[in-house]
Formats: sequence, structure tokens, C-alpha cells
Amino acid sequence: MARGTSKKTPQVPPSDLMPARIEPCVAMLVDKPPEGPDWAFEVKWDGYRLAVHVAPGRVRIITRGGYDWTSRFPSIAAESQQLGHATMILDGEAVVLDDKGRSDFGLLQRALGRKPSMHDPSEIFFFAFDLLYLDGRDLRRLPLLERRRLLEPIVAGRDGVVRLSEEVEADGEEFFRIACEHGLEGIVAKHRGRPYHSGRRPDWLKIKCARRDSFVIVGYEPSTVPGAVGRLLLAARKGEGLVYVGGCGTGWTYQESMKLRELLDEICTDQPAVALRRKGAVFTRPVLVAEAEYRAWTQDGKLRHPSFKGLREIADDPGVFDLSTRWPRK
Repeated sequence: MARGTSKKTPQVPPSDLMPARIEPCVAMLVDKPPEGPDWAFEVKWDGYRLAVHVAPGRVRIITRGGYDWTSRFPSIAAESQQLGHATMILDGEAVVLDDKGRSDFGLLQRALGRKPSMHDPSEIFFFAFDLLYLDGRDLRRLPLLERRRLLEPIVAGRDGVVRLSEEVEADGEEFFRIACEHGLEGIVAKHRGRPYHSGRRPDWLKIKCARRDSFVIVGYEPSTVPGAVGRLLLAARKGEGLVYVGGCGTGWTYQESMKLRELLDEICTDQPAVALRRKGAVFTRPVLVAEAEYRAWTQDGKLRHPSFKGLREIADDPGVFDLSTRWPRK
């Protein structure tokens, strides 16, 4: 070895610590798909947003709100350990498919429920659409194009419960039209060149075939049928408070209505969360959220023809409609 020189130690890239939780990237709602080759399109799944954390000997399944729901998705947890990598974080959606292959949030809730259902947890699929961490490397700083390139060999072509959410090579407007014709909830557009950012960002956009949002349940009107709910009383956020936006009286079966009544009777209150006087109404603490599909808003700020689509806890649904930041479309 020549004088004055020394053997260099090979530089090994440091490992990125695996995050305990990653706040998910949330798509912004827009009226129409974006244009241009920088955008990739996918089906908008109607289910529970989950992050699947795989580590040696352990899998954790974390909800959008940060809850550990591993025990509720045993099939997804078991299969995720067989994907060929020691550590990774998959971002995706848990869904149950109807007889036409469309995701259905109501079917998913029944499969996760305690009562007998035509669907059991083994029929819940996880459609992975992003890869955030892999074998000691945090991938969030990479553009979506690169993250998808790493994701696809792991989950593409699988016929188990863990599957790939396919990108669709199509014009956005045409894909949206076809999605609506086939009864899908809508589509998602994602910018191929952007890194992964937590929170609601314009890097991801969602375009819905029908208007569908989350509203806080602040009470109910009893049904003429004993033990059932006639109408849910719904509210949207506004500043630090809530504003009544109307009642919803359709979208459930008789059995579901009875179950709703049981849940709501457990959280009754004498102090309404909104300024509302309605004879016969039963008011509840604002801890549950209803997903509702509706046609439009009325001139006085009420939902037009809302239909109940599912129930969530408010702590796990930060996306409650906010009148302070979103102007209702008539």
C-alpha cells in the first residue's frame, strides 16, 4: 500500500427506523379528473383505510385513526407475513365485494360485526395501493412511480386476501364515466412524481360518482315500529361546533335499524350538540358518525335525499364534513 493512503471502509447506507404509525395521505375531493400523463388512476374502494405493518414475527394493522385492529383482520395479518419481506408497511383498503365485484361498505361492516352475517372475516380483501417502508428503508421520499414499482412484484397477481389495487391506463374522464356506469363509488387520481405526504393533499384526488360524506349523529326520531329508528339527525362541523344539516331516514334494513336504536340509546343526553328543537327527538352525544350518500344541498343548508351507508366512531373518522372549509355544492 502506498505511503499516505489508507484502506477505506465501505459505506453502508444507514437503516431507517420503521415508524410505529404513519398518518395516511388523504385524497382531496374534486369535481372532475385531472388531465395529463403525470396522473395515475385507480378505483375508489369503499371500505376501511388500513396500514399493514409487517415485522419479524409480528403484524400490526392500524386504522386511519390510529387504532390497532389486527385482531379484526386475521386473514390479512396471516397472509401479510407470507409476502417474502421481513419488514414493510402497506397502505391500502380493506373491502368486501358484492356479487358484481364492487366494494360495499355495508357488507364489510356486517362481516366485522358480532351478529351472524352472510360474509365472514375471511372474505375481507386488502387492496394495497402504496408501499411506505420496505426492508429497512423508508420509501415515503420516493415518487409514487418508484413506490409502485417496488410494490407490484410483492402483491401483483395474487389471488389471496392481499391483492394489488391496479392502476388503470385510461383517460381520466373516460375512466370516471365507465366507473359510474358500473355502479362504483368513484375513482382516485394520484400524481406519479410526488413523494408520500401525510394529511389531505392535492397530490391525491378523489372524484365521486355520487356525493357521499360523513356526518355526526346528534340524535334520532323513533320509528312507528317499536324499537327501531325512524330518522337519524345529522350535523356537520363548523368552527369548533356542530350545525344541524338534516335527517336521514333510509338506507338500512329493519334489523340494522334495531341495532342502531340500541347503540344510540346507550349514548342519550339531555344536552343536544346542536341548536335544534324537534318534538319527539332523542338526542345523543356526538360520538358516532354516519356515512351518507345524497344528491345535493338545499338552499337552507340541508342534505337533499340522504341515504345511510354505514357507521363509524368519530375518533376514527376525521373526515366529517366541515362547513368552515368546504362550501356545500347545490
